[in-house]
Amino acid sequence: MLILQRKKGESLSINDNITVTVIDAGTEWVKLAIDAPKDVPVLRSELKEAAAENKKASEGAPKKVLDELLKKK
Repeated sequence: MLILQRKKGESLSINDNITVTVIDAGTEWVKLAIDAPKDVPVLRSELKEAAAENKKASEGAPKKVLDELLKKK
């Protein structure tokens, strides 16, 4: 893990196609702007974890139940 200190308005680059800029910071939070190509997913960690949990739960569900749920949409 790389730990960096950046001030408001400063950026860091990942590869040649992703830039992360500090927009604002408080004592308990930081606001970031992430400039990345559309094909690069950028997710908050809690959303990524929830998606993984949903996928795991759906893998254990019987196919018949999943088919019924899809029909309702």
